[in-house]
Amino acid sequence: MKARIKLVDGMMFVGESGSGHAVVMDGAPEYGGRNMGIRPMEMLLIGLGGCTAFDVVQILRKGREHVSDCQVEVTAERAETDPKVFTKIHLEYRVVGMDLAPVKVERAIQLSKEKYCSASIMLGAVAEITHSWTALDEAAEPEAAS
Repeated sequence: MKARIKLVDGMMFVGESGSGHAVVMDGAPEYGGRNMGIRPMEMLLIGLGGCTAFDVVQILRKGREHVSDCQVEVTAERAETDPKVFTKIHLEYRVVGMDLAPVKVERAIQLSKEKYCSASIMLGAVAEITHSWTALDEAAEPEAAS
């Protein structure tokens, strides 16, 4: 894997992944930024959420569960002093599908946390990671307004 990060202006950087995708990162005004992009530490949380969501959906689908949506809300606390590492992270999963087996949802989340999600395992070395989840039947989901 590779990534390239380039200073654009002030404290704004563009990060480009080895797969050719880019994201803008910027600092808060009090640190010389203009608040025009995501913060680097927020990127870590998004990466964690994306990594575990990918695992959970893949595990459930391999288990023949019909998943139509998966959302992960990530909240975190950081240390007060430098380095301001994450100390607590909570992942709240919302999995939607047709007749989802709750035991399979719980197992998929555990497998992601303990075996497959590299981000969870790395961040879990310095932060306490907890989770909660809800499995919803897509037939009970209200349709989005058009």
